[in-house]
Amino acid sequence: MKYIKIITTAVIIFSLSACSKKVMTDINKDVNDPITVPAANILPSAIIETAFGTTGTDIAWYASVFTEQSAGVDEQFYDADRRNGVNAASFANNSWNSLYDNLAVLKDIITKTSSDGIDPNPALKGMAQILTAYNLAVATDMWGDIPWSEALMGSKNVHPKFDKQQDVYKAIFGLLDSAIVNLTGNSGSSVAAQDLIYSGSSSNWIKAAWSLKARYFMHLEKPVPSDIDSVLACIPKGFSSADDAFVFDKYEPTQIGQNPWFDFTYNERGDFAAGQTLYDLMSVRNDPRIDAYFVPIDNAGTIVPAPNGTADRTRAGYGEYSYSNITAGSDADATVATPMMTYHELLFLQTEALARKGQDFKPSLKAALEANFVFHGLTSSAADAYYTSEVLPKLGTTLSGNLQEIMTQKYIAMYEQESIEVYNDVRRTGVPTMHNPNNNSTNFGFPQRFPYPSSEVTANPSNVPVVNIYKDKVWWAQ
Repeated sequence: MKYIKIITTAVIIFSLSACSKKVMTDINKDVNDPITVPAANILPSAIIETAFGTTGTDIAWYASVFTEQSAGVDEQFYDADRRNGVNAASFANNSWNSLYDNLAVLKDIITKTSSDGIDPNPALKGMAQILTAYNLAVATDMWGDIPWSEALMGSKNVHPKFDKQQDVYKAIFGLLDSAIVNLTGNSGSSVAAQDLIYSGSSSNWIKAAWSLKARYFMHLEKPVPSDIDSVLACIPKGFSSADDAFVFDKYEPTQIGQNPWFDFTYNERGDFAAGQTLYDLMSVRNDPRIDAYFVPIDNAGTIVPAPNGTADRTRAGYGEYSYSNITAGSDADATVATPMMTYHELLFLQTEALARKGQDFKPSLKAALEANFVFHGLTSSAADAYYTSEVLPKLGTTLSGNLQEIMTQKYIAMYEQESIEVYNDVRRTGVPTMHNPNNNSTNFGFPQRFPYPSSEVTANPSNVPVVNIYKDKVWWAQ
């Protein structure tokens, strides 16, 4: 018995010693907050932030007010419609910071999935590169010159220089080209569950890259006219139908999971109403999308848009202005998808490019309208009838006249959640004409860009460019 006791004691001592080593190794480690997270597990948050934060909130809301698709009828958007506080720069803080936070997350994915990273995965790297290009493009399109080559370095460089927009665009095209290479021949099936856009389909991500390239080449049609040819070269490799489009459709009917336009406009505040400028363009064309776009104020189906720049905020809360029927028509709109790029946008890009080249653009314009009508729940036959009766008679023999109607149709088609790209088009082409009287104010005007955020002005004062947001256009719009 004594021998057994000695052996048992030794085993206990050995076990305690071994356990102590493990405890000492793991001490002060939070197992619920790991230091290293697999790249695939980071992808969902980057996608959600791109759709929700970059595409779905403040940037799009202000763009919609500036382009008069919506009218600000309360709170900060009422002020924005009158240009009060727009130059204060404080409204841009959240969007700027969330964009760069998301770019940092995407940089982490790219680093981890590179060939020398801890989680090599070329397909996943390509997805992150496309998302990076998209977020970077939104940032430079809104602000112009922005930090990039010296950005996202943390404490190594807290005062990054601001790169010229033309150099940022070179980086955007470089990211998309690299993404196409990384996705070609490499399956994304290993991240199908985490890919909340294409469920791991590398081929669809490649189509998105080519479609985005077409968009960004079109942005450069003024400073680089030859890029019109590049637009047309990209389109056959882009989306082949609406099923391929770059769209986030994973919202849920919960307070924290619903579409941000619905949450902000319908469920909480109601700061936007249908813009008079958009409605008038549709009304004069007997546009059948009116009922799909706007909520009537009474049972008779009366649509009352708010006058851009002069809306009466005392009427806004009493149902006297019509709201969007796309994201604020009913509870069902809580889960309506967020489009980051649609098939009909690609067809409108093709239409514009063909018109600028002096080629037959009319079949492309008709196809763009058909795709948009179906996108909004109407039929392609309704689009054909509209094209024949309302659009075709407005087309002429001059480029300027044709572009006037093409861009007006694109403006109408891309209400409401595609307002960021509408803002880019209006600044680039001047079509359609804006009617907000505050655009003609001595001290204000039409906002040609977003003001640099006050947080950046304070933290990086020696590098932030000094601009007048009402007079100084971004590089590609000059």
